[in-house]
Amino acid sequence: MATVILVRHGRTSANASGTLAGRTPGVKLDETGTAQARRAAERLGVVPLSAVVTSPLERCRQTAKIITAGHPAAPRTVSERGITECDYGEWQGRLLKDLAKEKIWGVVQTQPSAATFPGGESLQAMQARSVEAVRRHDAAIEAEHGSGAVWVAVSHGDIIKSVLADALGMHLDLFQRLHVDPASVSIVRYTGTRPYVLATNTHDGDLSWLAAPPAKRTRRRKAAEDAPVGGGAGPSARS
Repeated sequence: MATVILVRHGRTSANASGTLAGRTPGVKLDETGTAQARRAAERLGVVPLSAVVTSPLERCRQTAKIITAGHPAAPRTVSERGITECDYGEWQGRLLKDLAKEKIWGVVQTQPSAATFPGGESLQAMQARSVEAVRRHDAAIEAEHGSGAVWVAVSHGDIIKSVLADALGMHLDLFQRLHVDPASVSIVRYTGTRPYVLATNTHDGDLSWLAAPPAKRTRRRKAAEDAPVGGGAGPSARS
C-alpha cells in the first residue's frame, strides 16, 4: 500500500503562450511556474517522501528539484522515461488554437483511444507505458520502504490524466473529463484489491495525513485495502 503523489510540472512559457511543447528541449518553468512548484513543495514538506521519480524533461526536473530542495526526508530523485511527455509528433511546437482546426483534434477530444498523433505516439501507447512505469516504481518503493511509503512522480498533464483514468477504472475515451493543472497534486494508492484515488488536481490543503503510519496487523491491513462501507472515518483515524 505505497502511495504515489502525482505532481504536474509548473507552468512554462509554452503553456502561457498556448503552445504544445511536447518533448521540445529547453522548455523551462517561467516565473509563475517556479512559484507554483514552490507552493507544491511547501505542501509536500510535511510528507515523509521515500523517493521522487521525474520525467527527464527540463520542466519536470526543475519541479522535482524544487520539491526535494530542503525536504527533511532528503528523498532521492530518479529519472523515468516511462512518464515523459507524450510524443505529439508533427503537432509539437504548434499553437493549440491552430491544432484545434485539425481533423484529428475531434478524435483526441471525443475518442482518444483511437487517436495517434501524426508522426508521433498514440494515446493508448502513452497510457500503457506511463501506467506501467508508475505501477513498477510503486511496487519497488513499497518493497524497499514498506507499505506506508509515499513517493512523488513529477510528470505532464496528459500523462497524469491517463494514470488517473486507469486508477479510476475509466475508459481512455473518458480521460478528457479529468483536469490536471500546472503544479497540481493528485494522489493514488495501489492495493491488492484495487487502486484508490485519494485526490485529484489539488492546489491547496494539508497533506500531513499522508504521514500517518500504516496498519500493522494483517487483519487491519486487509481492512485498510477494502472500501469502507458508509465512507469510513477518514485518514485521521489511522493508527
